[in-house]
Amino acid sequence: MATLNRLVLWNIDHTLVDVGRVTREAYAEAFQRTTGRPLVRLAPTPGRTESEIIFETLAFNDIVTTDDHLPAFISALAEAFAARRADIKTHGRVLPGAYEAISALSRLPGTVQSVLTGSIQPNAVLKVFELGLADHLDLEVGGYENGVYSKAALLELARTRAGEKHGARFTESTTVFIADSPRDVQAAHIARSPIIAVATGSATETELRAAGAEVVLPTLADTDAVLRAVTSLAEGPAAGR
Repeated sequence: MATLNRLVLWNIDHTLVDVGRVTREAYAEAFQRTTGRPLVRLAPTPGRTESEIIFETLAFNDIVTTDDHLPAFISALAEAFAARRADIKTHGRVLPGAYEAISALSRLPGTVQSVLTGSIQPNAVLKVFELGLADHLDLEVGGYENGVYSKAALLELARTRAGEKHGARFTESTTVFIADSPRDVQAAHIARSPIIAVATGSATETELRAAGAEVVLPTLADTDAVLRAVTSLAEGPAAGR
């Protein structure tokens, strides 16, 4: 059996799936429940953790925050998203090539796949399960918003979790992040891991290259291109050391 020593971490929103309508509706409900006021303006979301989005959204809507706002908002957001479980399938979609890329990487010797996302864990898990992407992802070892860490720190945490669970050493160079925003590129560089950036979100290929992404793809539709990028950036099975 091949030694597990290549870790691929997937961003979820706008990399694998688009559930923007459900997310906006859940945020509006959570904002109303937390503040007693209707949501007027939602903060930008690309590359951000849930806590960053929440605090900026509260500020945009002239809410003076207290220590209680974040946990209350996150709890309300989880409940609002869970209540819309059926809407994820109805209004959400898997982006072109996402399923095929995950499936192909699952057959690559020595590779573990998980997620690195700014979403809270319950919402992240719902997205990939309801849209049929969970089969080849080890969601136990993923990096999720928890109100404390940046995405760079979450990448390191996912690497540690994966190593402990699989009894392998995933190095910085054998961990590849696949995401869609310049902020994700920055997080990968802080964590000293390579990143494949896909122009499926709000950033263009030019912007992603300017941010310093090692590989930039227009979409995930070319499965062979995704495989080549992963194998070229992360050392192969012999690298477990």
